Amino acid sequence: MASLLAIGLGAGLASALLFSVVIAGSPLALVLSLVAPLPVLIAALGWNHRAGLVAAAVGGLAVAAAFRPTAGLAFALGWALPAWWLAYLALLARPRPDGAPEWYPLGRLLLWIALTAAAVTLAGMVALGGGDYETFRVAMRRGFEGFLRVQTSRGPSGTGGVNADLLDAAVGALPLFLASSFVTILTLNLWIAGKAVSISQRLPRPWPAIADTAMPKLALGLLAGAVAVGFLPGYVGGLGLAVTGALLVAFALQGLAMLHVVSRGRPSRAMLLAGTYVLAIFLGQIVLPALALAGIADAAFGLRRRFPPGAAGPPTS
Repeated sequence: MASLLAIGLGAGLASALLFSVVIAGSPLALVLSLVAPLPVLIAALGWNHRAGLVAAAVGGLAVAAAFRPTAGLAFALGWALPAWWLAYLALLARPRPDGAPEWYPLGRLLLWIALTAAAVTLAGMVALGGGDYETFRVAMRRGFEGFLRVQTSRGPSGTGGVNADLLDAAVGALPLFLASSFVTILTLNLWIAGKAVSISQRLPRPWPAIADTAMPKLALGLLAGAVAVGFLPGYVGGLGLAVTGALLVAFALQGLAMLHVVSRGRPSRAMLLAGTYVLAIFLGQIVLPALALAGIADAAFGLRRRFPPGAAGPPTS
């Protein structure tokens, strides 16, 4: 018990420090703040989910003491507790008839990542708007306008040459982009933490075959419902947009996993995968929607089973 408390204490302080460096305003500080969930994930995956819970509590208290209570609450709800929850799910298992553990499926874990990202996005919107959606929209619009004025060195009047309708559309779509970005951040942090703990041989479950990740058909229904709800006004519509954005990125990740599977054993596999990753980074607005459509088709029709690989390949690719 003492070791769990010590690990949780150290991980919580490290996570709080990574979260706090964003005030420096430099690009490096921003990158470091994006890996703030990492110590919590490592503690929870490598020792026990209770160590991750201690880390979340300690980190929240540390941020609150260093800044203000609302900052500590934002850290706990936005970074630490989601990390603890995902690590807890990743280590869930139930016994099979032969006594071997059946670990929580990666597809369901990916769905939870999307839903967690959407919930955190909605919580942030409510906090920024003080419970009023129009207040949130006005605050975000002013933030965009200020950013554009700095970038274009324009005067205090106008919107830096950007059409007002286009600016309103960007503000309206903000929940979608925030949630989709958060899915990427949580997924990368969970993968890095899992790899680090696995290398140290402290990961309780065997390293899973990530390429076999496939979300349940429930995700398709959730996506359809979220798209419909996204047209509604207020925070309800904002939640619909957040769930839509989060699920689209999750389906894009499933599409990427499917590509790993169907390309096994083919001579151009390395070039195909490398090109996809490069294009996803530099031309994401084109590649990611295509991957999302592939992931949706895979979830709906079992697409990867219709295109068998050229030869048997390593299960962990």
